[in-house]
Amino acid sequence: MRLALNLGYQTAWSAAADHLALTQEADRLGYSSVWVAEAYGSDAATMLAWFAGQTSRIELGSAIFQIPARTPAMTAMTAATLDTISGGRFRLGLGVSGPQVSEGWHGVRFAKPLERTREYVDIVKMALSRKNVEYHGQHYELPLPDGPGKALRLTLHPVRDHIPIYLAAVGPKNLELAGEIADGWLAIFYSPEFAAEQHSHIAAGRAKVGKDMAGFDVVANVPVVIGDDVDTCAELVRNYAALYVGGMGSREKNFYNQLATRMGYGDAAREVQDLYLAKRHRDAAAALPMEFIDRTSLLGPVDRIAERMRAYAEAGVTTLSAVLFVGDAEDGVRALRQISEAYAKSGVGE
Repeated sequence: MRLALNLGYQTAWSAAADHLALTQEADRLGYSSVWVAEAYGSDAATMLAWFAGQTSRIELGSAIFQIPARTPAMTAMTAATLDTISGGRFRLGLGVSGPQVSEGWHGVRFAKPLERTREYVDIVKMALSRKNVEYHGQHYELPLPDGPGKALRLTLHPVRDHIPIYLAAVGPKNLELAGEIADGWLAIFYSPEFAAEQHSHIAAGRAKVGKDMAGFDVVANVPVVIGDDVDTCAELVRNYAALYVGGMGSREKNFYNQLATRMGYGDAAREVQDLYLAKRHRDAAAALPMEFIDRTSLLGPVDRIAERMRAYAEAGVTTLSAVLFVGDAEDGVRALRQISEAYAKSGVGE
């Protein structure tokens, strides 16, 4: 199992310079990759380009590029450019985002996300392989018919023949799609105790194209809080988890709430959502079961985290991507070093 860092996206209380400092420290410590997110603030591509020029070994991943934010051809161009300027270190993570962001921010209908994802990835792969891009799908038509458009070929030669593609997937059908068309899965709220069901859906997708799980990268994005008291550590994760389970999407379309339900926390998930949508955010966070937070995070002393890392590796995680909950870059650097220490103690490294 490899060790990685997930920085998320820039917020009003984070600084780009801090994220660079953390990336450089992770590079120095031998972390395999760093991943950057986007929602409706900072974009992932700009941050990754900045990191590319100021790191040497660490691989650079988008977690995720939002599918409704870019045409597939633009995503291929960006992926090829990032791979070129980084010397072949880019990993392309994609996701459909959610209906509120897709339709409210990007003006793109959210309907039939699985079909759109399949077509989108088809075109990205076609473009990156430097074939003339001609595609006739339900959602994408290239070139447009009855116009001056022509089938064009990417003029930039990427460093590698194949840039790894990852899908952020939560539901069973999307997991199966990830297994079928992608090289890896970007997981959130990953619990080793629940992983077998999720891996079975991915394996089903792999089987469709005559592949097994060999070489497929399971990237678990896991909150990490290091400290002596596990309950105190969990408190730092509560608001984050409540935002996703309770407020990330509408009552009818919240994929994380549905995931928590499938994991066996249906009653709590409903209560958290009711409280969050009623703007009782603190009560929503308090309603999250400690067990859910503990199973989907790495909490406590270094030795406890090392032991828990073994559970993730045994469940099938091939890249454990740490999500830090720290106050500043200095605390972040300290956490990266402690996580690296736990990783060494766990014995699960390559």
